Amino acid sequence: MEHTPKQMVIDLLKSIETGATAPVSYINPDKYIQHNLDAADGLAGFGALMQDLPKGSAKVNTLRVFQDGDIVFAHTDYNFFGPKIGFDIFRFEDNYICEHWDNLQTTPKIPNPSGHSMTDGSTDLHDLGKTSANKKLVQNFVEEVLINGHLEYLPKYFYDDKYIQHNPGIGDGLSGFNSALKDWAEHGVTMKYTKVHQVLGEGNFVLVVSEGDMDSCHSAFYDLFRVEDDFITEHWDTVQCIPAKNQWKNKNGKF
Repeated sequence: MEHTPKQMVIDLLKSIETGATAPVSYINPDKYIQHNLDAADGLAGFGALMQDLPKGSAKVNTLRVFQDGDIVFAHTDYNFFGPKIGFDIFRFEDNYICEHWDNLQTTPKIPNPSGHSMTDGSTDLHDLGKTSANKKLVQNFVEEVLINGHLEYLPKYFYDDKYIQHNPGIGDGLSGFNSALKDWAEHGVTMKYTKVHQVLGEGNFVLVVSEGDMDSCHSAFYDLFRVEDDFITEHWDTVQCIPAKNQWKNKNGKF
């Protein structure tokens, strides 16, 4: 099997479940910068985290994997200390993995208001020539609407109500988004994006890594968007609270 960066990431993630040792050799033993704050830095930190997993408990099903330059990012259905949905980002140097970021959210027990899970939906990658334009479109959406609150700009990013939503608490379309905002306001739930850290894309898929607050918890937002014909048409995400600094097992920070 060809060891492309995408396949290396798929194999490494699957090794969490299988215990296979060969994919661990894809990690640079001398430089592995870890941004999962529950793991210590370096290859030893990765190994220690794997040792903490209850034996035979891990399950890994990577559903989507994309590459943007020297970075590969993946969307995975996990059992990793319990059922979770995760995004993982790996940076390569000299054909070795040298840096890792991730964002994990507990898998909900029921579908969202439109019947979708956090991982179903399209996996069809195309429009490779539009990667840069799609990244710019999505970044503008996050900055204008989610950070700066210009809800009046929503129609320029979404075509009517044709928008498939995989967030566990939000239904399809702009109508679903607006209903969720209304419900959150009635129940005192707040969501605030403050800063974009990474925008990664391949073809019609774009992942945005942002920082902010979700219901008064300092959080990381990972949002994956599918773009078709210059409109956002599908969305998956994970939201994870960032622990206090005194709980971090490395000094690299979440972002």
